Amino acid sequence: MVTGSQPVVHARALTCPNCGGNVELRGFAHTRSAVCIQCLSILDASTPEVTILQRFDERTRVQPLIPLGKRGKIRNTLYEVIGFQVRTVTIDGTDYSWHEYLLFNPYEGFRYLTVYNGHWNDVRTLPEVPLFTTAGGRKAVVHRGITFRHFQTALATTTFVMGEFPWQVRTGEQVQTEDFIAPPLMLSAETTEDEVTWSRSEYIEGAAVWQAFQLPGAPPPAQGVFANQPAPQTSGGSLWGVFFKFFLIWLALLAGLRFLSQNKQVYDSALQLANGQQVITGTFDLPGRTSNAAIEIRTEGSGYYHLGLVNQGTGRAIEFARNVGAQDTVIVPNVAAGRYYLRIDPEIDAGRKFMGRISVRRDVPQTFWIWLALPFLLIPPVLESMRGGNFEARRWQESDYAQ
Repeated sequence: MVTGSQPVVHARALTCPNCGGNVELRGFAHTRSAVCIQCLSILDASTPEVTILQRFDERTRVQPLIPLGKRGKIRNTLYEVIGFQVRTVTIDGTDYSWHEYLLFNPYEGFRYLTVYNGHWNDVRTLPEVPLFTTAGGRKAVVHRGITFRHFQTALATTTFVMGEFPWQVRTGEQVQTEDFIAPPLMLSAETTEDEVTWSRSEYIEGAAVWQAFQLPGAPPPAQGVFANQPAPQTSGGSLWGVFFKFFLIWLALLAGLRFLSQNKQVYDSALQLANGQQVITGTFDLPGRTSNAAIEIRTEGSGYYHLGLVNQGTGRAIEFARNVGAQDTVIVPNVAAGRYYLRIDPEIDAGRKFMGRISVRRDVPQTFWIWLALPFLLIPPVLESMRGGNFEARRWQESDYAQ
């Protein structure tokens, strides 16, 4: 970080031998080549005798979003933009270009900002080479304990340059690039005939770049999904983590309800059913607190039944009716403790008689509402996973592994 105790370093300048224009150098002894922005000549700045390395067409000129000479804080360190280049890859006959900004601090060295379709990355070169491995049957590299999966290999061509660079830059210069991703990070290898250079990128929002350099207006909006763009997350982290917390509560409620319920059978008897003949069952006790009573009817044939659950002590009856096939269960809520019997009035085909069976259980656990809640707990994380899956599909659609 630049502090007030460090000396002020002044830029130097040279004169363009082609047009006589002044070319300011901010990279000092690091600068190997510089571009005269007046005539678009690339100059060799590595020796006192400035020579022209290359000239390129004015029609290729690109206006950078961050002006050369602009200063901004990246990672709490003040950097100055000293170089700008456009690099292009051609895939299936279509050109794709991104912009690279070379940043310099005389005490911290160089770093880069790259942007493609509104997606920005903070880039530093690596002093070490990552370890090659495989992941999911595909090429990968490991760096500082993180596995980066291979994303894309392409031939990149420099199509425009401005400013100065610590190497002899030229338009038309080509390097083979390989990108490996572990969002929001990316490792990239650039291979020439002479060397392989590795760099590490971290995805940053355009708004952070605009704030760092105090640029007017707003950054261009990001388009599509970029290679190392982090997937969108909820404010509380993954919804699956939230789901599992609520799922444990859900399991505890289900287990508690089952544990606290008596679920006790208090009556079970066979009976004969005939149309218009009322049946009175034997008496049975419904013990404990006020709770439900589950009445199960099983018959040999279908029919319509009027039933009454009668409190023997008070004579009060709870009336209900059911259309019963072979089997049906009625749960009567809020039945006070006491001694009861059932009154049954069947409506079945005239002249028919068949056997049936009736059983009563006390304090049956009712888990319907708890089970109904489970899908609603699942919906948010499932939707999140679907969105995440779609996001990843869009990411990899831009890779060498698109389907």
